[in-house]
Amino acid sequence: MPGTQETKMRTASCQCGAVTLELTGKPIMAATCYCHSCQTAGRAFASAPGAPGVVGSDGGTPYVLMRKDRIEWLSGSERLEEHRLKPDSPTRRFVARCCNSPVALEFTKGHWLSVYSGRIPEDERPPAEMRTIVGDRPEGVELPGDIPNYRTPSGKFMWRLLTAWAAMGFRAPPIEATKGFAQNM
Repeated sequence: MPGTQETKMRTASCQCGAVTLELTGKPIMAATCYCHSCQTAGRAFASAPGAPGVVGSDGGTPYVLMRKDRIEWLSGSERLEEHRLKPDSPTRRFVARCCNSPVALEFTKGHWLSVYSGRIPEDERPPAEMRTIVGDRPEGVELPGDIPNYRTPSGKFMWRLLTAWAAMGFRAPPIEATKGFAQNM
């Protein structure tokens, strides 16, 4: 049925609109991560000229987690640049070179893509359902109790990832295998 959570389509784009992707169906979840890695990468990205910030004043980075089989790169994937905090890190973040916009994060062994929430128009953006790894938040930051605050990835978080993976036939394709992704990064 058009317009339901299962068929809903959202778009995400870099700040200038040159890189766009389509997100189809219900997200695995919307969450805000407080891990040191997200804070470190986010601060580094924010130092680039004209880059939009991705880390909130409370140290959290909001994401929308999507199954890789539910994303399609509509334009500009050849403009993405891969960033890793360490050369052997299984986590890589993608930034649009055209406007220094962080677009998404991929755990390379995973079946999902974490799209920075700020890349999705506000009226299409699902609200965060939980905060995770809150033990890494900056000292002195008190978080509200409006949604669950988990010190580590919760059972609910892991269950959502597992059920999405099962729905994908336990496949974990690389982002390069997603529709519309250009292979010349």
